[in-house]
Amino acid sequence: MQMLVEKMVSDFERGRLSRRQLVATVAGLAAGAATMAPALAAPSLKAISLNHVTVRVPDLQKTSKFYQEFFGLKLAQQSETIHILSVGEQFFGIEQKPDVAALDHFDFGIEAWDAGAMRAKVKAAGLKPTAGSRGDDESFKFNDPDGFVIQVNGPRYTGHVGPVTNPAK
Repeated sequence: MQMLVEKMVSDFERGRLSRRQLVATVAGLAAGAATMAPALAAPSLKAISLNHVTVRVPDLQKTSKFYQEFFGLKLAQQSETIHILSVGEQFFGIEQKPDVAALDHFDFGIEAWDAGAMRAKVKAAGLKPTAGSRGDDESFKFNDPDGFVIQVNGPRYTGHVGPVTNPAK
């Protein structure tokens, strides 16, 4: 754009462009740049961290105790059926379910988190939020084409277990 403006100024100085043409063209360029700025500033929706992984287990206490003792993870939040263990700035979720142990979901922290833009991207890909997804602007879940549950949110998301009974402070 700078080269274009320099050429127009040069053309004006050489008499090939009137003052009115110069001003109208520069104004048009400025208006065009102003309308492009929001598009350029739109969120990238790029995953920049693996925020957490949550597993389902039949014995919450046994599994939580193992990870706390074996890996030195600290209990950050807990409810009757969920434990969140700190792993640096991320966390490991353990949820009690009566079935066999399995992956429940994994979570990506998204650069410049924008829930509305991410919902639009999910919808444009022919996907939809999962049943039971919180559905707020902080976080939501959807299934990938293979059926894995993916949660997305800002990179600093710390999880929710419902009423917190053991806050880590």
